[in-house]
Amino acid sequence: MRKKSFSKISYLLIATVFLWIKTYIVYKTSFDIKIENFTQEFILFINPLSFLLLIFGIGLFMKEKNRNRYVFGASILVTGILLANMVFYRFFNDFLTIPVLFQTSNMGDLGSSISTLFLPTDILMFVDIVILFFLLRKPTFRTEARMTRKEKSAYYLLVAAVFFFNLGLAEAERPQLLTRSFDREMLVKNISVYNFHIYDGLLQSKTSAQRALADSNSLTEIQNYVNANRKEPNQDLFGAAKDRNVILVSMESLQSFVINETMNGQEITPFLNEFIKNSYYFDNFYHQTGQGKTSDSEFIVDNSLYPLGRGAVFFTNSNNEYVASPEILKENGYYSAVLHSNNKSFWNRDLMYHSLGYDRFFDVNDYDVTDENSIGWGLKDKEFFEQSVDHLAQLPQPFYTRLITLTNHFPFEIGEEDKFIEEFDSNSKTLNRYFPTVRYMDEALKAFIEKLKGSGVYENSIIVMYGDHYGISENHNVAMAKFLNKEEITPFDTIQLQRVPLIVHIPGVTDKNPQTFSQVGGQIDIQPTIMHLLGIETKDQIHFGTDLFAKDRLPFTVLRDGSFITEDYIYTRGECYEKATGEIATNGACEPYMEKSKQELNYSDEIIYGDLLRFYEKDNDKKPTEEEIVPTKDVNKQ
Repeated sequence: MRKKSFSKISYLLIATVFLWIKTYIVYKTSFDIKIENFTQEFILFINPLSFLLLIFGIGLFMKEKNRNRYVFGASILVTGILLANMVFYRFFNDFLTIPVLFQTSNMGDLGSSISTLFLPTDILMFVDIVILFFLLRKPTFRTEARMTRKEKSAYYLLVAAVFFFNLGLAEAERPQLLTRSFDREMLVKNISVYNFHIYDGLLQSKTSAQRALADSNSLTEIQNYVNANRKEPNQDLFGAAKDRNVILVSMESLQSFVINETMNGQEITPFLNEFIKNSYYFDNFYHQTGQGKTSDSEFIVDNSLYPLGRGAVFFTNSNNEYVASPEILKENGYYSAVLHSNNKSFWNRDLMYHSLGYDRFFDVNDYDVTDENSIGWGLKDKEFFEQSVDHLAQLPQPFYTRLITLTNHFPFEIGEEDKFIEEFDSNSKTLNRYFPTVRYMDEALKAFIEKLKGSGVYENSIIVMYGDHYGISENHNVAMAKFLNKEEITPFDTIQLQRVPLIVHIPGVTDKNPQTFSQVGGQIDIQPTIMHLLGIETKDQIHFGTDLFAKDRLPFTVLRDGSFITEDYIYTRGECYEKATGEIATNGACEPYMEKSKQELNYSDEIIYGDLLRFYEKDNDKKPTEEEIVPTKDVNKQ
């Protein structure tokens, strides 16, 4: 394009340069994007340009007096997208996707969590907007000259050239880039955060069509895979908890690095440390959640399916057919309920619990919640457990229940009266505050078990406690390295920090023979493990987990981002590490598991996106209606 042509779009070009530089600064200061060489740095630098030229170039088709107004408005919108990704990334260490945007009904409940994520420096994001506003008022930019058709064509040829140059470099650096939709960091690094959102939109359209095109043949193929990999349960433990109540406790944000650890000479989790001594404890157990966090963990545990790589199943596929634990156990005489002192619509739980087959949902309306007994996200854990035991004591038995804690949730705030341990001393307020809230939850769990013993429910129950997801993201690696006495947190360490506690306590059984199991496992294994302890066969069920007690189980666990863990190796971010040393392994040690990890994630996605379990033949299809699981204040009416 000639110099004269550029002068006709000077305002557009200034806006482009401002946002281009601003985006690159955000990449370097707000996102933890790994750069390995100069080519990757160059790609990161140029990748916003094609999108910005394209989006601002739409103004060329408008009347001259409206063109610059459009560019100004588009600058505000794109800045908002960039800021939203910044804020989201600060906690989730991830980028926004379209399914996540559909979860905006949660925002009203996020409260202090969201406000904590905004920083005073975020106001700098709008400096260029202010400059553009004043330039818009200057006569020089108020009405720029008309662009000829030839000049517009030349402009869009430039846009296309920049885009394909960027994509060509990216494909050379990372072959099959656009098939790695689960690796959002890789996509943002190579095609820009903006083009990633366009790509995500195309994926959303594709997944919406999958259900319409799905048929029973797809499920047959998956069922054959599941059957081929099925393992026989441990006969010594099969039925060890037969006909007992099941009490699942989802321990908010609890990671294994605090278990059996001290800080300033004090135990961080003294009760859990003792409880483990009378239980089956799994110390090499991983959470497998994605963007849905706690809701993902619920989905995994109830279905033994993987969560989605984008968004949360609770939102995107709440109307699917599932063969979940409540439905399976209903056929064996069990009543089912969830207890969680939050709004019933949060994470779309009221609709999803109906699809999973739950009989009852005790939500915030079933609890006595006041300003005095609440903090952060709602009712404090001690009060939650105390009131929940009263609900449990009135349920029909045997029952299958899940209790979801709240207090140990970001931003990890707690009153001085509830602090049983001091904060850590590091450069991360988040990590510093984490230890007192973990210690408080530990104290609440102690009180829960004590009250449970006096309720008449304890002796005839199996109690399963598990961490739902990480609490401390990679954004706090410097502080975490200080706590762990490491020089730095490597990708290998990051995967190890995804370990969460799993404690299985069977009164009268585990007390006599407690054990610690160190074989690799994940949340996807909880469902078949519980079923076999209850004496229920799972040979006809479609799930990807394996009984943790099975003697010939493969020590293998896949995380939602494609990382996986075996007995000897950890694979993450394109590298294979030896578990014993943390060093990079040689000779393709991880290759035998790569196809299996990808296949399982893909098969699980097919089940969810295609709603394939509607083709699953089962004897009892009856589920409670939505009205039957809507909470009412009086539990005795159930």
